[in-house]
Amino acid sequence: MAWVVIAGLLRITLAAPEVCPEYSPGDGQTAIDAGADWIVRTQEPSGRYLYEYDRRTDSTVPGYNLVRHAGGTMSLYQLAIAQQGQNHQVVEAADRGMNYLLERAVDTGNGGMGPALSPRGPVKTGTASLTLVSLAHRRILTGDPRYDGEMRALGRFLMGQQLPDGGMLNFWDPKTGAPVPGERSRFATGEAAWGLALMHEAFPGEGWDAPVWAIMDYLSTERDELEELWPPPWPDQWAAYTLGEMAEWGLEDHHLDYARRLAGRFGQMIRWDAQREGVAELSHLPMPRGGGYGTILEGLGGLEWLAIQEPRFLPSKPVFAYGDTGWSSFPINSPIRDRLECGAARLADAQDADGAWYYDDQTRVDDQQHAISGLLMADYRFDLGGMKP
Repeated sequence: MAWVVIAGLLRITLAAPEVCPEYSPGDGQTAIDAGADWIVRTQEPSGRYLYEYDRRTDSTVPGYNLVRHAGGTMSLYQLAIAQQGQNHQVVEAADRGMNYLLERAVDTGNGGMGPALSPRGPVKTGTASLTLVSLAHRRILTGDPRYDGEMRALGRFLMGQQLPDGGMLNFWDPKTGAPVPGERSRFATGEAAWGLALMHEAFPGEGWDAPVWAIMDYLSTERDELEELWPPPWPDQWAAYTLGEMAEWGLEDHHLDYARRLAGRFGQMIRWDAQREGVAELSHLPMPRGGGYGTILEGLGGLEWLAIQEPRFLPSKPVFAYGDTGWSSFPINSPIRDRLECGAARLADAQDADGAWYYDDQTRVDDQQHAISGLLMADYRFDLGGMKP
């Protein structure tokens, strides 16, 4: 009887079967386009996005988050790169979103700048980071250097927020003209790493890689314990994006070990959700909101970039993929691809008919943002050379 009970418990917990709908690269395009259309059609002329909406009351929810505004702008530029700028509505919406950010940029001293919700409000490291990421993507899309000065100013601000151990402070206070001491963010450090990594790719030789190495050492060896993030590793998709960007920089063994642990964490999260069917729903939490699930796919996608370029990362087998020179063989790790496509299929199926992803009848702009970016990771190969099917 004891074994029967144990077997029954395993059947609805750790050993529950997975349900992964069939998925091939390209299958998420309809969901990607619908999610982007939701962002575009609800955007105000000022560039401000509809931040949060409740379909039960057919009304917006008060409040605004400028970090998520910057993230929404980033995802639109990612999509525009994937579509080679052919969807003008997406490009124009991204540019409006960017103008909204730049209009709110404040001087943080030493040639630095960062957007804030109000002229005397604090600047968040995450907002500056994702504004920088968005501008880097815009530069990739257009080849237009007009915002190079703003990119450097954002980069200088981020370097001023860095601590000696490589971590990042979360806020800059206009009242004191200095970073707010003692307050870190589980998100801002990885966001800053990716923004500065893109700066190094855009402007090699200017020294933007030094703070990235310091951040990645911190994330790989200290962050989880110091910031009391449990269970480790913290599922940081921004760190995964950065690792993919750094694949050709010569990562060290402790960086690759961290990447392997991240891959395991993201893969485990996909598996747990894919088991949430039938009787196993009794033991599994509801599916995360679109914003949360999308970050898992973003993380796996960033690590797949790493697997493509760094043979020491994980054992892999060649598959054919479309690259900068046409169809060729890339060593894409099949377990990562398997988890990525399983999650993409489940996320696409969870989208509402209006193009949004709802959780408890509410949706936020970042639900669309992360879902779009995550599905793009499953459908495209994305690096600084551009995004290709």
